[in-house]
Amino acid sequence: MKTVRTLSIIALCFICLLACTGCQTDKTKKTASDPSNTAPPAEDEKDKQVSEDDENDHTADVVTIVPADDAETAGGNTQPKADKDTDTAALLTGGDIDSQIEEYLEKMSIQEKAAQMFIILPEAAVNADIVTEAGAMTEEAIHNIPVGGFVYMEQNLQSPEQVKTMLETVQGYSMDRTGLPLFTCIDEEGGTVARINGNANFNVPPIGSMAEVGASGDTNQAYQTGLDLGSYLSELGFNVDFAPVADVLSNPSNEVVKDRAFSSDPDVTAEMSAALLKGLKENGVCGAFKHFPGHGATEGDTHEGYAFTSKTLDDLLTCELIPFERGIQEETDFIMAGHISLPNVIGDDTPASLSYKMLSEILRDQMDYNGIIITDAMNMGAISQTYTASDAAVKAIQAGVDIILMPDDFTAAYQGILDAVDNHIIPEDRINDSVSRILRVKLTMLEK
Repeated sequence: MKTVRTLSIIALCFICLLACTGCQTDKTKKTASDPSNTAPPAEDEKDKQVSEDDENDHTADVVTIVPADDAETAGGNTQPKADKDTDTAALLTGGDIDSQIEEYLEKMSIQEKAAQMFIILPEAAVNADIVTEAGAMTEEAIHNIPVGGFVYMEQNLQSPEQVKTMLETVQGYSMDRTGLPLFTCIDEEGGTVARINGNANFNVPPIGSMAEVGASGDTNQAYQTGLDLGSYLSELGFNVDFAPVADVLSNPSNEVVKDRAFSSDPDVTAEMSAALLKGLKENGVCGAFKHFPGHGATEGDTHEGYAFTSKTLDDLLTCELIPFERGIQEETDFIMAGHISLPNVIGDDTPASLSYKMLSEILRDQMDYNGIIITDAMNMGAISQTYTASDAAVKAIQAGVDIILMPDDFTAAYQGILDAVDNHIIPEDRINDSVSRILRVKLTMLEK
């Protein structure tokens, strides 16, 4: 009996020893797989890894890198990050667009919403001189701040194959991050303002000025121009063209619009703009009527600085606004607000792009426009010489803008919007209004 009791005690001790060993093994496994329990790398090792990653990332994305001014090197790491508390890329579950929009708005963080309200140069995302590829730095930038889109200039466009690959890649990054396409944008009016047309590296038919098209009196020419533009832009991967120019050349001495405009006749301009828009749409490319409320009447060049017109609202309604009214009837997805001052309408020298009266009271309420309002480039002199990037972005959103195009300092502009919401200067409902319009266009793109 004593022998049996002794054997039982020995067996029990052996079982306890095995159990303790198992507990220790499980604890070891957890420590190895849970990054929160892993000791951070030594500072010199961590710095070495960051340096190596940055060097590899730069090589993947850019041709020329801007030297950093301090130890905070280029790339998305220098920008505030959008919270990613939810996997927005997995949100689409069917249903109508309205229900999908509500689903997105409920799940998106305020940082993700604000990010959608910017279209920037690819260089602004990765802090580089020239970007011709989408690589690891671009992916990281989109992961950190999932912007609404990119706009591409001549330096980004080297060949059809290069452009297709670059745009397909960035779209993949965006879809992985948000489940939404990027707005891939370009200024391709035809005539003197074209990034692809006339570029020897792209075999596309030449397109003349819009003044020539307007002078023909044939809206079919404008429609065919839209078809031609839309065909090669869509093939390359662009989904937004900042055209047509809906400005009426009502000031003969205007040097900014000149032969970019269809006509000095508002009705001709309206018909031609509508026809060009139709051609773009039939190729799956969104158009943008510009430059509201009409740059053809101005003195001065908003690229360089202050530009104004002395016209009254009644004057605009009988001339400059007629093409934009037609664009609204044709359901243009974008209207671009110019940096034009209208003291006899607004009461001061505030640019139209920052004016609540022009954008919310006249364009939204009086003209009943429900699409996206995008600014003209915010790095132009009419804005950058007077306002900081942060102030300009906040004022534009307060005025009724949905998308900020090419801020002079993207990081400052983006943070400015977040700070304005945090400080109750801009209500989150106002952000939701803009993001709803953006989502509607993007979800429609996905349906097609």
